[in-house]
Amino acid sequence: MFSLSSTPQPEVMIGGVTDQATNLRWCTQIARNLSEDRESRSTPLRFLVHDRDKRFGGMFDEVFRAEGVKIVRTSWRAPRANAYAERFVRTVRTECLDRIFVLSERHLQSVLETNANHYNQERPHRGLDLRLPEGGPQVRHINADGLIVRRDRLGGLIHEYHRKAV
Repeated sequence: MFSLSSTPQPEVMIGGVTDQATNLRWCTQIARNLSEDRESRSTPLRFLVHDRDKRFGGMFDEVFRAEGVKIVRTSWRAPRANAYAERFVRTVRTECLDRIFVLSERHLQSVLETNANHYNQERPHRGLDLRLPEGGPQVRHINADGLIVRRDRLGGLIHEYHRKAV
């Protein structure tokens, strides 16, 4: 489990889904794939926090070190040390996966990506200045005029509310 951060609020990125046993080679390839996605970011990533699992070995870390990302390994048997990733996993399980019957790897990948996009772009966070992980606009008090519109994600499991433009 790992989390990436370029802002005070970590951003969640879904690297891959498999029903096979993962190993260092598979995780290193996922890191390379995520590397390509990060090239389009406006702000570079600064930290990678992960536990001491064998899947996150030297080759995995080297992919991120080559880009100037600082690797932070959590302490042994300290699940709270990587609280951001642990919280995201719990949120996905309780708000999403416990309520959906997953049909295939592709379906799971789609559900996780939709949930991660909601987490990074729409979900209110309690970070500094209530900023979103992707560096969106700061939450401001606005005029309460106008109709509120709801957008459903994942068949109505996730609701996003926006004020309709006047």
